[in-house]
Amino acid sequence: MSLVYITQDIHLSVLQPLTMDSSDPPFQETYKALFKKVASKGPTTPVVVEERDLPVINLGRLSLSKEERRECKAEIARASREWGFFQVLNHGISREILEKMREEQIKVFREPFEKKSREDKYLDFSAGSYRWGTPSATCLQQLSWSEAFHVPLSDIISGTRGCNSTLSSTMEQFAGTVSNLAQKLAKILAEELGHKSTFFMENCLPSTCYLRMNRYPPCPISPDMLGLMPHTDSDFLTILHQDEVGGLQLVKDGEWIAVKPNPDALIINIGDLFQAWSNDVYKSVQHRVMTNSKRERYSTAYFFCPSYDTVVESCNWPPVYRSFSFREFRRQVQEDVQKLGHKIGLPRFLV
Repeated sequence: MSLVYITQDIHLSVLQPLTMDSSDPPFQETYKALFKKVASKGPTTPVVVEERDLPVINLGRLSLSKEERRECKAEIARASREWGFFQVLNHGISREILEKMREEQIKVFREPFEKKSREDKYLDFSAGSYRWGTPSATCLQQLSWSEAFHVPLSDIISGTRGCNSTLSSTMEQFAGTVSNLAQKLAKILAEELGHKSTFFMENCLPSTCYLRMNRYPPCPISPDMLGLMPHTDSDFLTILHQDEVGGLQLVKDGEWIAVKPNPDALIINIGDLFQAWSNDVYKSVQHRVMTNSKRERYSTAYFFCPSYDTVVESCNWPPVYRSFSFREFRRQVQEDVQKLGHKIGLPRFLV
């Protein structure tokens, strides 16, 4: 066990000029009004966050004996109930694909900010794919010190978008292999609830899912700033490949814990839609990313999503949540973020 220390308050150090690389988004310049609101609060009290290993599941056991398969599936369901997060080994995604994805990701993020922000011309992705900071932030506690390309897979699988052919082909290869893993895990989780459902095969298609490339620049005022604000994911499953830097934290038993990086594993977490579909059996838990003062952090996330018209309803009775479409869920989340500065999510859809 190791311990991670973070601070609770933002103090006067944020008011000092920050030296940023030309590839970094202009955080301090753009959000200077938020920085000016901060007054000195004196020394801060460190908060101790325990670093722990997530449950680790060897998917190679799914090809062994009937008993091994049964136990492996039970472990996946148990981790989804008790943690909402777990790690998988022998997941079927080659190291070559993962390393190539990371290489291409680093290349695109190292381009000048002005070039990245014109993603429609530079990469030919859908407008708004490149994101950074938190446009809706009303205080520094709501500002995420990170940048990302959040790309609909429909932008790249058709072959009609993406003028950076190497990046697009690598993303397509990565997404194709991870998509198979997502379908396998969703099927197992459904079966463990007693449902041999074709719902995921019919509704969660490669063209309806998303790939998000994340970069967390070094933050001179770390750990006073978060790389990504606390949130839950608005999908069925998220499959994450992260580097060795660390920074991912999640809520377990009412307390924040830090996830110890495992270079051989992929991280899986349950999203809001699976919690609703499972009738609160599987848990979509809050997580966040901490900043690092000296090192940048990279991760790639695959979001297992249905089409906008897909209706999500609880698989057991009585339902905890009313039926809703994915479009309705996303629209409600966006409205809440714009009005309140944060996501409400599933509590909006309780019966």
